[in-house]
Amino acid sequence: MLEKFKQIGKDALETLKKVTSPAELEEFRIRFLSRKGTITQMLSQIGQASPRHRKQAGALANKIKQEVTAAFEHLKNSLQGTSVQKGPMVDVTLPGVDFQQGRAHIITQTVNELLEIFGRMGFAIAYGPEVEDEWHNFVALNIPQGHPARDPSDNFCIDANRLLRSQTSTIQIRTMEKQKPPIRVVAPGRVYRPDTVDATHMFMFHQLEALVVDEGVSMVDMKSTIAQFISVFFGKDVKWRLRPSFFPFTEPSAEVDLLFVADDGTKKWLEVGGCGMVDPNVLNAVNIDSEKYTGWAFGFGIERLAMRKYGITDIRLFFENDIRFLKQF
Repeated sequence: MLEKFKQIGKDALETLKKVTSPAELEEFRIRFLSRKGTITQMLSQIGQASPRHRKQAGALANKIKQEVTAAFEHLKNSLQGTSVQKGPMVDVTLPGVDFQQGRAHIITQTVNELLEIFGRMGFAIAYGPEVEDEWHNFVALNIPQGHPARDPSDNFCIDANRLLRSQTSTIQIRTMEKQKPPIRVVAPGRVYRPDTVDATHMFMFHQLEALVVDEGVSMVDMKSTIAQFISVFFGKDVKWRLRPSFFPFTEPSAEVDLLFVADDGTKKWLEVGGCGMVDPNVLNAVNIDSEKYTGWAFGFGIERLAMRKYGITDIRLFFENDIRFLKQF
């Protein structure tokens, strides 16, 4: 895998040397640096490396991405500097027109930062459909008929068997159906629940799920991973706790709370997600031997992580498209 990564980096730099126009540069960006580009896909393969080489693979992949991105930006600036002005002459003595450069939305920035952190920890990235069936959204997750979570009034149902997914745990099921242990993935995405909108609830929000399945996996592994993530994302001084809870798909289960300090100095615990050991019924549902393998999973609300990190007190601010708010990040 390391040799494969090195070859990808070499091919990218060699290709970049042949670029002579903005159009060719855009083709290069799409091929190597876009969301589905070769360099980006390389990062998602880190989790497939053996545990012994995973850290080395992560470091090499990030180094290659930085080198290719730096070379791309340098060439981009050079091509812009040498481009020839076409069209009518411009009177350079006139006042200039202000150009405000855009940036990624705060949610997109947060997602990218989360994926980078977990990528360095050896997690691959998995995606899944937002329109789900009953099997992946409920049955395989050990949520039986009659459970309150399956009530049509608590979901955005499309028909008798399809709905907008209410959790990204559905991606965990799809991953385990396709891949056998060891598994180590994170799954970001939008989820939908008809919650009453208030300062901390929205009918559409984003989640980041994590799943680890292997022999000998324990609650200690889960807690240490969450602790490392919180330390990197929020800082070493942040206060957090695990609070016992219940979920049909994990046993034992817990909630992850972060201490939130409002502008007026008021302190309160903010729930950011749930976690726990994967219930044996879930493993058996996807034909993974629960006597041989164990696993843990967590699901964090991405908006709530951003709220805690940046001191945002109302989740609705993320979606109101107020440029005065968005330009702060």
